[in-house]
Amino acid sequence: MPMNHAARCLLPVLAAILAAGLAWHCRAEDQADGPRIVAGHPVLENRASQPGVVEVHLTAAPARQSLKPGTETDVFAYNGRVPGPMLEVTEGDTVIVHFRNELPEQTTVHWHGMHLPFIADGSPFHPVAPGEIYTYRFEVPEGSAGTYWYHPHPHHRTAYQVGMGLFGAMIVRDPDDPLPRDMRERVLILSDHRFHDDGSLDFAEDDRRQARIDEMNGREGDVLLVNNEVMPELSIGAGEVQRWRIINASGARIYRLGLKGHEFLHVGSDGGLFENPVETDEILLANGERAEILVRGTGEPGSEALLSALPYDRYMAQWRPRDWDRPLDLATVKYSREPPVEPVKIPDRLRRIPELDPDLATVVREMRMTNGKINGRTMDMNRIDEYAELGSKEVWHVRNLVGMDHPFHLHGFQFQVFERDGEPVTQRRWEDTVNVPAFEDARFVVRLDNHPGKWMFHCHNLNHEDQGMMGVLELE
Repeated sequence: MPMNHAARCLLPVLAAILAAGLAWHCRAEDQADGPRIVAGHPVLENRASQPGVVEVHLTAAPARQSLKPGTETDVFAYNGRVPGPMLEVTEGDTVIVHFRNELPEQTTVHWHGMHLPFIADGSPFHPVAPGEIYTYRFEVPEGSAGTYWYHPHPHHRTAYQVGMGLFGAMIVRDPDDPLPRDMRERVLILSDHRFHDDGSLDFAEDDRRQARIDEMNGREGDVLLVNNEVMPELSIGAGEVQRWRIINASGARIYRLGLKGHEFLHVGSDGGLFENPVETDEILLANGERAEILVRGTGEPGSEALLSALPYDRYMAQWRPRDWDRPLDLATVKYSREPPVEPVKIPDRLRRIPELDPDLATVVREMRMTNGKINGRTMDMNRIDEYAELGSKEVWHVRNLVGMDHPFHLHGFQFQVFERDGEPVTQRRWEDTVNVPAFEDARFVVRLDNHPGKWMFHCHNLNHEDQGMMGVLELE
């Protein structure tokens, strides 16, 4: 029966009402069933009522969780989860984290890569005892949008506590992000584990040969996880472009990432977006480092591709694992059967990164990394290894004098690497961790501004850090 004029006029109105109702219903469902989910991760609930403030509660405590399929494992967890819930903030926010330690040992929360006051850094200088509450408070600097992470940093126990499951993502948003907002975003936290037959985590006992291997190589596991899952499926559509934020939370494993049949558009690293995107077919991610990449759905509908950790030799020859040269699969990228869509347009220019000119540096420091030591010394909490003046611009020359990789991390301050093994680095980017391969060196320039205090520098192979491959810079 044909519709009259009035009915035809009502159709757009009814459609709008229905669409609004469905949208409201979907949002209500997202919020009703638990914490808000962003990029595949539960997000810490903001308890603040005023704009520009993010106030959250975070607890570290023992828990049981399925890490290896078919078994339950005793872990340490933030808010009962491994990885911990994501902290999502925006440039300019005031961040307040009420942290409770319900572990049987002291711990801290280190906001890896963030420029913040010394008392909020979560270094070994501010341990939180079992049963205590500590409030971390800091401002998120303008221009710091990027992918960060949080993890414990107690003296001599960092590798153990991270290995037990204490790590989580922190995302700093830019209100004027140059990348399209309608891209699907994923946060992928990479970790690896070693298990006993009963499903418990395997930390080698001191009198075993494996303990000596872990001391030299750092503890590696044979079970690789992405967001606490073994071989998860990552869905994508043909033609779709996704933004992946990848965090290496492994204590020792360095990932050389490749996606078969695809190229990456590398758009950012530790300190956020590059000035210009870079085409590459693989990404090298050392311990503590992050990468932002765009994955483009160039495959056919219904096809699959493997995200893999490709062989990478970071080891001393006598301690190299037998299967180091075998690729290890991390996840399956699975294409939907929907027809291809038109890819979103990616700008050629992402942002401007001000240059720190190394020729204007007033101090040059040398950091010589050997087995378990920096500049011939092991960490002493009662010793200051380096002194610096607040506001100074410095060049650090990091030299690796031994036959395996050492990723060098500086707390509190991002830097620009301008030379690697004698060759200039032409792409300007903000970093807080630089991997230095065997018998190579790197030079970076850093401005030590705003925050006086005692700042750690160390190898981010966590076993090496715990053995004492760390020092203290006092900034006055």
